[in-house]
Amino acid sequence: MAATVTLEPAGRGCWDEPVRIVVRGLAPEQPVTLRASLRDERGALFRAHARYCADAGGELDLTRAPALGGSFAGLEPMGLFWALEPEKPFLRLVKRDVQTPFAVKLEVLDGHELETERILSRAVHERDFLGPGVRREPVRAGRVRATLFLPPGEVPHDSWYSPGAGPFPGVIDLFGSGGGLCEYRASLLAGHGFAVLALAYFRFEDLPEYLNNMHLEYFEEAVNFMLQHPKVKGPSVGLLGFSKGGDLCLSMASFLKDITATVLINACVANTIAPLHYKDMIIPDLGSDSRKYSITESGLFDLMDIWNNPLEEPYHQSLIPLEKAQGPLLFIVGMDDHNWKSEFYAHLASERLQAHGKDRPQIIYYPGTGHCIDPPYFPPCRASVHAVSGVPIFYGGEPKAHSRAQVDAWQQIQMFFHKHLNGKKSVKLSKM
Repeated sequence: MAATVTLEPAGRGCWDEPVRIVVRGLAPEQPVTLRASLRDERGALFRAHARYCADAGGELDLTRAPALGGSFAGLEPMGLFWALEPEKPFLRLVKRDVQTPFAVKLEVLDGHELETERILSRAVHERDFLGPGVRREPVRAGRVRATLFLPPGEVPHDSWYSPGAGPFPGVIDLFGSGGGLCEYRASLLAGHGFAVLALAYFRFEDLPEYLNNMHLEYFEEAVNFMLQHPKVKGPSVGLLGFSKGGDLCLSMASFLKDITATVLINACVANTIAPLHYKDMIIPDLGSDSRKYSITESGLFDLMDIWNNPLEEPYHQSLIPLEKAQGPLLFIVGMDDHNWKSEFYAHLASERLQAHGKDRPQIIYYPGTGHCIDPPYFPPCRASVHAVSGVPIFYGGEPKAHSRAQVDAWQQIQMFFHKHLNGKKSVKLSKM
Protein backbone atom coordinates (compact mmCIF):
# COMPACT_ATOMS: atom_id res chain seq x y z
CA MET A 1 0.00 0.00 0.00
CA ALA A 2 1.44 3.38 -1.03
CA ALA A 3 1.75 6.09 1.60
CA THR A 4 -0.72 8.97 1.32
CA VAL A 5 -0.76 12.29 3.16
CA THR A 6 -4.15 13.88 3.78
CA LEU A 7 -5.25 17.14 5.35
CA GLU A 8 -8.53 17.54 7.19
CA PRO A 9 -10.67 19.44 6.47
CA ALA A 10 -9.87 18.44 2.88
CA GLY A 11 -9.39 20.89 0.05
CA ARG A 12 -8.56 24.42 1.12
CA GLY A 13 -9.01 26.31 4.36
CA CYS A 14 -8.40 29.72 5.89
CA TRP A 15 -4.92 30.53 7.15
CA ASP A 16 -6.12 31.04 10.75
CA GLU A 17 -7.83 27.64 10.94
CA PRO A 18 -6.01 24.51 12.13
CA VAL A 19 -5.66 21.47 9.90
CA ARG A 20 -5.11 17.84 10.81
CA ILE A 21 -2.26 16.18 8.91
CA VAL A 22 -2.38 12.37 8.66
CA VAL A 23 -0.08 10.01 6.78
CA ARG A 24 -1.46 6.52 6.09
CA GLY A 25 0.00 3.41 4.45
CA LEU A 26 3.39 3.49 6.15
CA ALA A 27 5.13 0.44 7.60
CA PRO A 28 4.63 -0.12 11.36
CA GLU A 29 6.79 2.39 13.29
CA GLN A 30 8.42 3.55 10.04
CA PRO A 31 10.69 6.57 10.51
CA VAL A 32 9.75 9.46 8.20
CA THR A 33 10.44 13.16 7.79
CA LEU A 34 7.69 15.61 6.93
CA ARG A 35 8.68 18.73 5.04
CA ALA A 36 6.57 21.83 4.36
CA SER A 37 7.41 24.69 2.01
CA LEU A 38 5.79 27.74 0.46
CA ARG A 39 6.81 30.68 -1.67
CA ASP A 40 5.50 34.16 -0.99
CA GLU A 41 4.37 36.54 -3.74
CA ARG A 42 7.95 37.67 -4.33
CA GLY A 43 9.21 34.12 -4.73
CA ALA A 44 10.94 33.88 -1.35
CA LEU A 45 11.08 30.31 -0.06
CA PHE A 46 10.02 29.33 3.48
CA ARG A 47 10.60 25.79 4.76
CA ALA A 48 10.13 23.59 7.84
CA HIS A 49 10.67 19.90 8.56
CA ALA A 50 10.17 17.46 11.42
CA ARG A 51 11.06 13.81 12.09
CA TYR A 52 8.38 11.31 13.15
CA CYS A 53 7.72 7.61 13.58
CA ALA A 54 4.50 5.94 12.41
CA ASP A 55 2.40 4.00 14.95
CA ALA A 56 2.07 0.22 15.07
CA GLY A 57 -0.65 0.38 12.40
CA GLY A 58 1.52 2.36 9.96
CA GLU A 59 -0.36 5.63 10.54
CA LEU A 60 1.06 9.00 11.50
CA ASP A 61 -1.43 11.54 12.93
CA LEU A 62 0.20 14.86 13.87
CA THR A 63 -2.49 15.53 16.48
CA ARG A 64 -1.21 12.47 18.38
CA ALA A 65 2.41 11.92 17.33
CA PRO A 66 5.17 14.14 18.75
CA ALA A 67 7.92 15.41 16.47
CA LEU A 68 11.26 13.84 17.38
CA GLY A 69 13.28 16.80 16.14
CA GLY A 70 13.85 19.06 13.16
CA SER A 71 12.43 22.59 13.01
CA PHE A 72 10.57 21.84 16.28
CA ALA A 73 10.01 18.97 18.71
CA GLY A 74 7.07 17.66 20.72
CA LEU A 75 3.35 17.49 20.02
CA GLU A 76 2.79 20.39 17.61
CA PRO A 77 -0.04 19.59 15.16
CA MET A 78 0.50 22.92 13.32
CA GLY A 79 4.28 23.03 13.72
CA LEU A 80 4.96 22.59 10.01
CA PHE A 81 3.18 25.92 9.45
CA TRP A 82 4.38 28.10 12.32
CA ALA A 83 7.97 26.79 12.11
CA LEU A 84 8.41 27.85 8.46
CA GLU A 85 11.71 29.71 8.16
CA PRO A 86 12.93 31.89 5.30
CA GLU A 87 15.71 30.52 3.12
CA LYS A 88 17.12 34.06 3.05
CA PRO A 89 17.56 35.41 6.60
CA PHE A 90 15.52 38.24 8.12
CA LEU A 91 12.51 37.88 5.82
CA ARG A 92 9.10 38.08 7.45
CA LEU A 93 6.26 35.99 6.02
CA VAL A 94 3.39 38.38 5.26
CA LYS A 95 0.48 38.09 2.82
CA ARG A 96 0.61 40.93 0.33
CA ASP A 97 -2.34 39.92 -1.85
CA VAL A 98 -5.18 38.43 0.19
CA GLN A 99 -7.11 37.53 -2.96
CA THR A 100 -4.79 34.58 -3.62
CA PRO A 101 -4.00 31.71 -1.24
CA PHE A 102 -0.63 30.54 0.01
CA ALA A 103 0.02 27.09 -1.47
CA VAL A 104 1.79 24.97 1.15
CA LYS A 105 3.58 21.94 -0.29
CA LEU A 106 3.81 18.95 2.07
CA GLU A 107 6.18 16.04 1.43
CA VAL A 108 6.69 12.75 3.27
CA LEU A 109 10.30 11.52 3.05
CA ASP A 110 11.53 8.06 3.96
CA GLY A 111 13.75 7.96 7.04
CA HIS A 112 15.17 10.74 9.20
CA GLU A 113 17.82 12.03 6.80
CA LEU A 114 16.65 14.98 4.68
CA GLU A 115 19.40 14.19 2.17
CA THR A 116 17.80 10.84 1.21
CA GLU A 117 15.17 12.65 -0.85
CA ARG A 118 13.09 9.47 -1.23
CA ILE A 119 9.64 11.04 -1.39
CA LEU A 120 6.84 8.68 -0.32
CA SER A 121 3.91 11.09 -0.75
CA ARG A 122 3.16 14.73 -1.35
CA ALA A 123 0.21 17.11 -1.21
CA VAL A 124 -0.48 20.79 -1.79
CA HIS A 125 -2.74 22.62 0.66
CA GLU A 126 -4.13 26.04 -0.25
CA ARG A 127 -4.52 28.43 2.69
CA ASP A 128 -6.95 31.27 1.96
CA PHE A 129 -7.02 34.79 3.37
CA LEU A 130 -10.53 35.53 2.13
CA GLY A 131 -12.94 33.06 3.73
CA PRO A 132 -15.99 31.77 1.84
CA GLY A 133 -18.23 34.74 0.99
CA VAL A 134 -15.96 37.42 2.53
CA ARG A 135 -16.05 40.50 0.30
CA ARG A 136 -13.14 42.85 -0.36
CA GLU A 137 -13.94 46.48 -1.25
CA PRO A 138 -11.13 48.99 -1.98
CA VAL A 139 -11.89 52.34 -0.31
CA ARG A 140 -10.86 55.70 -1.78
CA ALA A 141 -13.31 57.99 0.05
CA GLY A 142 -12.20 61.59 0.54
CA ARG A 143 -8.67 61.26 1.93
CA VAL A 144 -9.19 57.72 3.26
CA ARG A 145 -7.04 55.02 1.65
CA ALA A 146 -8.14 51.61 2.87
CA THR A 147 -9.76 48.27 2.11
CA LEU A 148 -13.05 47.17 3.68
CA PHE A 149 -13.71 43.49 4.31
CA LEU A 150 -17.29 42.39 4.86
CA PRO A 151 -18.42 39.02 6.25
CA PRO A 152 -20.53 36.69 4.09
CA GLY A 153 -23.99 38.12 3.42
CA GLU A 154 -25.66 34.77 3.93
CA VAL A 155 -24.28 32.98 6.95
CA PRO A 156 -24.74 29.20 7.35
CA HIS A 157 -27.35 28.19 9.95
CA ASP A 158 -24.75 26.31 12.00
CA SER A 159 -22.57 29.42 12.24
CA TRP A 160 -21.75 30.71 15.71
CA TYR A 161 -22.38 34.37 14.93
CA SER A 162 -25.75 35.88 14.00
CA PRO A 163 -27.08 34.78 10.63
CA GLY A 164 -28.26 37.35 8.14
CA ALA A 165 -26.88 39.91 5.74
CA GLY A 166 -25.62 42.38 8.33
CA PRO A 167 -25.05 45.07 9.34
CA PHE A 168 -21.95 43.83 11.16
CA PRO A 169 -19.91 45.25 14.06
CA GLY A 170 -17.18 47.48 12.61
CA VAL A 171 -13.45 47.43 13.40
CA ILE A 172 -10.66 49.67 12.07
CA ASP A 173 -7.31 47.86 11.79
CA LEU A 174 -3.95 49.69 11.90
CA PHE A 175 -0.46 48.27 11.41
CA GLY A 176 2.83 49.85 12.49
CA SER A 177 5.77 51.92 11.32
CA GLY A 178 6.40 49.85 8.18
CA GLY A 179 3.58 51.72 6.46
CA GLY A 180 1.67 50.61 3.38
CA LEU A 181 -1.69 48.85 3.35
CA CYS A 182 -1.62 45.52 5.24
CA GLU A 183 -4.82 43.56 4.64
CA TYR A 184 -4.25 40.01 5.91
CA ARG A 185 -5.33 40.54 9.52
CA ALA A 186 -8.46 42.43 8.48
CA SER A 187 -9.42 39.88 5.83
CA LEU A 188 -9.11 36.98 8.28
CA LEU A 189 -10.99 38.83 11.04
CA ALA A 190 -13.88 39.55 8.65
CA GLY A 191 -14.38 35.79 8.40
CA HIS A 192 -15.42 35.87 12.08
CA GLY A 193 -18.36 38.23 11.67
CA PHE A 194 -16.81 41.73 11.65
CA ALA A 195 -16.75 44.48 9.03
CA VAL A 196 -13.04 45.37 9.12
CA LEU A 197 -11.36 48.39 7.54
CA ALA A 198 -7.63 47.89 6.89
CA LEU A 199 -6.47 51.51 7.00
CA ALA A 200 -3.25 52.84 5.47
CA TYR A 201 -1.79 56.04 6.87
CA PHE A 202 1.56 56.48 5.09
CA ARG A 203 3.70 54.92 2.34
CA PHE A 204 0.67 54.10 0.18
CA GLU A 205 -0.52 55.75 -3.04
CA ASP A 206 -0.92 59.50 -2.45
CA LEU A 207 -0.48 59.33 1.34
CA PRO A 208 2.71 60.83 2.85
CA GLU A 209 5.88 58.82 2.20
CA TYR A 210 7.16 59.27 5.75
CA LEU A 211 5.77 59.62 9.28
CA ASN A 212 6.40 63.33 9.77
CA ASN A 213 3.26 64.98 11.10
CA MET A 214 0.17 62.92 11.80
CA HIS A 215 -3.31 64.46 11.72
CA LEU A 216 -6.06 62.76 13.72
CA GLU A 217 -8.67 64.24 11.36
CA TYR A 218 -7.62 61.62 8.78
CA PHE A 219 -8.50 58.81 11.21
CA GLU A 220 -11.71 60.62 12.19
CA GLU A 221 -12.68 60.54 8.52
CA ALA A 222 -12.17 56.76 8.54
CA VAL A 223 -14.42 56.38 11.62
CA ASN A 224 -17.13 58.45 9.91
CA PHE A 225 -16.81 56.40 6.73
CA MET A 226 -17.42 53.22 8.72
CA LEU A 227 -20.41 54.60 10.62
CA GLN A 228 -22.05 55.81 7.41
CA HIS A 229 -21.59 52.46 5.66
CA PRO A 230 -24.86 50.49 5.37
CA LYS A 231 -23.14 47.19 6.28
CA VAL A 232 -21.57 48.56 9.49
CA LYS A 233 -23.62 48.27 12.63
CA GLY A 234 -23.40 51.50 14.65
CA PRO A 235 -23.51 53.48 16.75
CA SER A 236 -19.78 52.95 17.28
CA VAL A 237 -16.74 51.02 16.06
CA GLY A 238 -13.83 49.10 17.55
CA LEU A 239 -10.11 49.68 16.96
CA LEU A 240 -7.29 47.17 16.52
CA GLY A 241 -3.75 48.53 16.47
CA PHE A 242 -0.28 46.99 16.45
CA SER A 243 2.94 48.80 17.45
CA LYS A 244 2.78 52.42 16.12
CA GLY A 245 -0.78 51.64 15.02
CA GLY A 246 -1.50 50.91 18.68
CA ASP A 247 -0.65 54.37 19.98
CA LEU A 248 -2.64 55.86 17.08
CA CYS A 249 -5.64 53.76 18.16
CA LEU A 250 -5.13 54.92 21.75
CA SER A 251 -5.19 58.55 20.55
CA MET A 252 -8.30 57.87 18.46
CA ALA A 253 -10.07 56.30 21.46
CA SER A 254 -9.07 59.25 23.65
CA PHE A 255 -10.04 62.13 21.34
CA LEU A 256 -12.64 60.89 18.85
CA LYS A 257 -16.30 60.05 19.38
CA ASP A 258 -18.07 56.76 18.64
CA ILE A 259 -15.31 54.33 19.65
CA THR A 260 -16.45 51.56 22.01
CA ALA A 261 -13.65 49.00 22.23
CA THR A 262 -9.90 49.21 21.56
CA VAL A 263 -7.37 46.38 21.26
CA LEU A 264 -3.69 47.29 21.45
CA ILE A 265 -1.02 44.79 20.42
CA ASN A 266 2.39 45.69 21.89
CA ALA A 267 1.57 49.39 21.92
CA CYS A 268 3.08 52.43 23.61
CA VAL A 269 1.00 54.72 25.87
CA ALA A 270 2.76 57.80 24.50
CA ASN A 271 2.56 59.22 20.99
CA THR A 272 5.60 57.94 19.09
CA ILE A 273 7.74 58.73 16.02
CA ALA A 274 5.87 61.86 14.77
CA PRO A 275 3.91 64.73 16.36
CA LEU A 276 0.14 64.20 16.36
CA HIS A 277 -2.16 67.11 15.48
CA TYR A 278 -5.88 67.39 16.18
CA LYS A 279 -7.71 70.70 15.71
CA ASP A 280 -5.59 73.18 17.68
CA MET A 281 -3.82 70.57 19.80
CA ILE A 282 -0.42 68.95 19.26
CA ILE A 283 0.90 65.90 21.11
CA PRO A 284 4.68 65.79 20.66
CA ASP A 285 6.31 62.47 19.90
CA LEU A 286 8.06 60.59 22.71
CA GLY A 287 11.39 60.72 20.95
CA SER A 288 14.33 58.38 21.21
CA ASP A 289 18.09 58.31 21.63
CA SER A 290 19.46 56.23 18.78
CA ARG A 291 22.82 55.87 20.58
CA LYS A 292 21.16 53.53 23.11
CA TYR A 293 20.59 50.67 20.70
CA SER A 294 22.46 47.41 21.17
CA ILE A 295 23.58 44.78 18.66
CA THR A 296 22.79 41.10 19.23
CA GLU A 297 25.32 38.33 18.59
CA SER A 298 23.63 37.78 15.23
CA GLY A 299 24.21 41.42 14.22
CA LEU A 300 20.61 42.54 14.76
CA PHE A 301 19.58 45.93 16.11
CA ASP A 302 17.85 45.77 19.52
CA LEU A 303 15.88 49.01 19.95
CA MET A 304 14.29 48.31 23.32
CA ASP A 305 16.30 50.93 25.25
CA ILE A 306 16.33 53.76 22.71
CA TRP A 307 12.89 55.16 23.58
CA ASN A 308 12.64 58.02 26.07
CA ASN A 309 10.78 57.37 29.33
CA PRO A 310 7.33 59.04 29.09
CA LEU A 311 7.30 59.50 32.89
CA GLU A 312 10.33 61.79 32.80
CA GLU A 313 9.63 65.53 32.80
CA PRO A 314 10.75 66.47 29.27
CA TYR A 315 8.74 63.67 27.67
CA HIS A 316 5.48 63.33 29.58
CA GLN A 317 3.72 65.76 27.22
CA SER A 318 3.74 62.86 24.75
CA LEU A 319 1.55 60.70 27.03
CA ILE A 320 -1.87 60.03 25.53
CA PRO A 321 -4.77 61.01 27.88
CA LEU A 322 -6.26 57.53 27.68
CA GLU A 323 -8.52 58.21 30.67
CA LYS A 324 -10.72 60.05 28.11
CA ALA A 325 -11.35 56.82 26.16
CA GLN A 326 -15.07 55.99 26.10
CA GLY A 327 -14.90 52.21 25.95
CA PRO A 328 -12.80 49.40 27.40
CA LEU A 329 -9.19 48.75 26.40
CA LEU A 330 -7.47 45.39 25.88
CA PHE A 331 -3.66 45.35 25.97
CA ILE A 332 -1.99 42.31 24.40
CA VAL A 333 1.58 42.19 25.66
CA GLY A 334 4.53 40.12 24.48
CA MET A 335 6.76 39.83 27.55
CA ASP A 336 9.84 39.31 25.36
CA ASP A 337 9.12 42.34 23.13
CA HIS A 338 12.48 43.86 22.16
CA ASN A 339 11.07 46.69 20.03
CA TRP A 340 10.04 48.63 23.12
CA LYS A 341 8.82 48.06 26.68
CA SER A 342 5.25 46.94 26.01
CA GLU A 343 4.85 45.39 29.47
CA PHE A 344 5.93 48.65 31.16
CA TYR A 345 3.59 50.68 28.92
CA ALA A 346 0.57 48.48 29.75
CA HIS A 347 1.38 48.86 33.44
CA LEU A 348 1.52 52.67 33.01
CA ALA A 349 -1.89 52.59 31.29
CA SER A 350 -3.41 50.65 34.18
CA GLU A 351 -1.95 53.01 36.79
CA ARG A 352 -3.09 56.11 34.88
CA LEU A 353 -6.66 54.84 34.46
CA GLN A 354 -6.94 53.94 38.14
CA ALA A 355 -5.48 57.30 39.18
CA HIS A 356 -8.35 58.92 37.24
CA GLY A 357 -10.95 56.71 38.92
CA LYS A 358 -11.45 54.51 35.86
CA ASP A 359 -11.58 50.75 35.59
CA ARG A 360 -8.22 49.15 34.98
CA PRO A 361 -7.80 47.85 31.42
CA GLN A 362 -7.74 44.18 30.52
CA ILE A 363 -4.09 43.16 30.05
CA ILE A 364 -3.05 39.74 28.74
CA TYR A 365 0.63 38.98 29.24
CA TYR A 366 2.25 36.35 27.01
CA PRO A 367 5.60 34.98 28.25
CA GLY A 368 8.23 34.19 25.65
CA THR A 369 6.39 36.32 23.08
CA GLY A 370 8.02 39.04 21.00
CA HIS A 371 6.82 42.20 19.28
CA CYS A 372 5.15 40.94 16.09
CA ILE A 373 1.98 39.14 17.21
CA ASP A 374 0.22 38.00 14.04
CA PRO A 375 -2.88 35.86 13.43
CA PRO A 376 -2.45 32.13 14.17
CA TYR A 377 0.05 29.94 12.34
CA PHE A 378 2.14 32.75 10.90
CA PRO A 379 5.78 31.92 11.68
CA PRO A 380 6.83 34.08 14.64
CA CYS A 381 8.90 36.96 13.31
CA ARG A 382 11.88 37.19 15.66
CA ALA A 383 13.83 39.53 13.36
CA SER A 384 13.40 41.18 9.98
CA VAL A 385 14.70 44.05 7.89
CA HIS A 386 12.49 47.04 8.72
CA ALA A 387 10.53 48.32 5.71
CA VAL A 388 11.48 51.98 6.34
CA SER A 389 14.83 51.96 8.16
CA GLY A 390 16.28 49.12 6.08
CA VAL A 391 18.18 47.64 9.03
CA PRO A 392 17.65 44.16 10.55
CA ILE A 393 15.74 44.56 13.82
CA PHE A 394 15.43 42.06 16.66
CA TYR A 395 11.81 41.71 17.82
CA GLY A 396 12.18 38.95 20.42
CA GLY A 397 10.08 35.89 21.12
CA GLU A 398 10.64 32.16 21.58
CA PRO A 399 9.03 30.41 18.58
CA LYS A 400 6.90 27.80 20.37
CA ALA A 401 5.61 30.17 23.07
CA HIS A 402 5.07 32.96 20.53
CA SER A 403 3.08 30.70 18.19
CA ARG A 404 0.82 29.61 21.07
CA ALA A 405 0.32 33.26 22.04
CA GLN A 406 -0.79 34.09 18.49
CA VAL A 407 -3.52 31.42 18.64
CA ASP A 408 -4.78 32.59 22.04
CA ALA A 409 -4.57 36.33 21.27
CA TRP A 410 -6.65 35.81 18.12
CA GLN A 411 -9.42 34.21 20.19
CA GLN A 412 -9.17 36.95 22.84
CA ILE A 413 -9.48 39.72 20.22
CA GLN A 414 -12.63 38.14 18.80
CA MET A 415 -14.19 37.61 22.24
CA PHE A 416 -13.44 41.20 23.26
CA PHE A 417 -14.98 42.69 20.12
CA HIS A 418 -18.01 40.36 20.17
CA LYS A 419 -18.66 41.29 23.80
CA HIS A 420 -18.25 45.07 23.46
CA LEU A 421 -19.47 45.64 19.89
CA ASN A 422 -22.06 42.87 19.66
CA GLY A 423 -23.07 42.13 23.25
CA LYS A 424 -22.02 38.48 22.86
CA LYS A 425 -19.89 36.50 25.23
CA SER A 426 -19.23 33.25 23.39
CA VAL A 427 -16.76 32.55 20.63
CA LYS A 428 -16.07 29.29 18.85
CA LEU A 429 -12.62 28.33 20.12
CA SER A 430 -9.95 26.85 17.89
CA LYS A 431 -9.52 23.12 18.25
CA MET A 432 -5.72 23.41 18.51
